[in-house]
Amino acid sequence: MVLTLQMWQQLNLLMATKVILYGASGHCKVIIDIFKNNQITIDYILDDNSKVKTILDKTVTFSKDYQMKIDDEVILTIGNNEVRKNLAQKFKVNFIKAVHPSAIVSNYSTIDVGTVVMAGSVINPDSKIGKHCIINTGAIIEHDCTINDFVHISPSASLAGGVEVGEGTQIGINATVIQGIKIGKWCIIGAGAVLVKDIPDFSVVVGNPGRIIKTHTINE
Repeated sequence: MVLTLQMWQQLNLLMATKVILYGASGHCKVIIDIFKNNQITIDYILDDNSKVKTILDKTVTFSKDYQMKIDDEVILTIGNNEVRKNLAQKFKVNFIKAVHPSAIVSNYSTIDVGTVVMAGSVINPDSKIGKHCIINTGAIIEHDCTINDFVHISPSASLAGGVEVGEGTQIGINATVIQGIKIGKWCIIGAGAVLVKDIPDFSVVVGNPGRIIKTHTINE
């Protein structure tokens, strides 16, 4: 079959890379703002709830009405770490990252795909940020830290040098972690907690100094 010019144009349109945010949440609003500040056009915002029609000034498309392609550039705009992990394993797409222009990110640090870095945050030299992380507003990650996949560092949390944070852990708003501490995977560190010793996997920690009040489980 010989393709006409119109057919070629339609085919190229179908194959064109799209920029997509998945999840029309409050977290999504912040990432929309990051893209706007970076002058990047968002092609689609998808959500599993068909009743959600708009977010900020953007149209929301029901996720079942759009078939994502392998070349689509996608960020999972969902704050829940476990849900983000499940979706990241489900979708075969080109995950991208987003960094607010006011963030201070060392050229000697690394940030993996799917991660978002919010306004006013700081990532210092030789820190390694994993996949699909959230480095939230005003968070500070000092030199030589290792932040594993699906972690959320909440607003104004501060990690001193050489801290390691395991997969899926959430560091609460305004929490403080002294240098060299190792925090296990899928922990919940409460707002304002001060960590002065290592924390094992699945711990829930509150207070100053931080104390473990319980453990929890997730569906890994």
